[in-house]
Amino acid sequence: MSLEDEVLKIGKKLEKMITSETVEHSSSLDLLKSLQEKKLNLNVLQKTRIGMTVNNFRKGSRNDEVISLAKSLIKSWKKLLPAENTQSNNKNGETKKSTSNSPENSQDSEMLESQESVDNSEEKSEEKQETKEPTTPVDITAPSTHDPVRIKCRELLANALKIECNVVSSSSPDDLAAHVEEYIFQEFNNTDSKYKARVRSRIANLKDVRNPKLRENVLCGLVSTERIASMPTEDMACDKMKELRAKYTKESIDDHQMAKTEGTTTDLFKCGKCGKNKCTYSQMQTRSADEPMTTFVFCMECGNRWKFC
Repeated sequence: MSLEDEVLKIGKKLEKMITSETVEHSSSLDLLKSLQEKKLNLNVLQKTRIGMTVNNFRKGSRNDEVISLAKSLIKSWKKLLPAENTQSNNKNGETKKSTSNSPENSQDSEMLESQESVDNSEEKSEEKQETKEPTTPVDITAPSTHDPVRIKCRELLANALKIECNVVSSSSPDDLAAHVEEYIFQEFNNTDSKYKARVRSRIANLKDVRNPKLRENVLCGLVSTERIASMPTEDMACDKMKELRAKYTKESIDDHQMAKTEGTTTDLFKCGKCGKNKCTYSQMQTRSADEPMTTFVFCMECGNRWKFC
């Protein structure tokens, strides 16, 4: 078995442990130690995506030994990057994109480069929690609120983001939900029916099991909190729903075009909407047989329809 196959096999076992409720720490430690013993190169890391798997496993683990070993693995793999990429963390924690043209290489490089700054921020936050009592972080764009309606909306948005939350995010669902709610409140400046309808539509689309991509994009930052707060319902829909809407729209356009070609062209009728006389008409028996037929008129200029009795 090649080195790549062995790493892939270990990665699958770790992914199963991530989704499992009961994790044997001894087994996970053995798997991580076996990865530590193997001499992995950048090519194997890119093909197996083992860095992403170990990082996700570290996030979901509560065992200090497992977390420490996973961190050391990622830091050692980070050293495999080119020197110009690894030196980018020395200036204010900023990271530069990989100079490689391969998308996979760029994504792996960004993950490994950002991991050190993420670990450092977590260590600092743990030190603060040891010396101070935990406090609720207040962001400039998401200030705290005492309004019970707004607080409840933030809780519902956060719960929607936490559904099957297996995505590594730099911000917690609670913080993201607070940002989304703040942008909505800033738009309406009150908690009336329009505000509540906007919040309900965000919650419904984020909780949609058929559209997990939207939730993942918000958690990953691909869709900003400001964007999701004002995004039209059509843009939030899943791909299947978008295809269905496009189909209905096309059918409606076809029916409209068919209606324009049907009927007899005449200038005897004047459109009450645009005032033009370029129309078509058709007749249909909509009442009893002894009653005259009903005439339906269509304006070919503006598309207005009316019934002429």
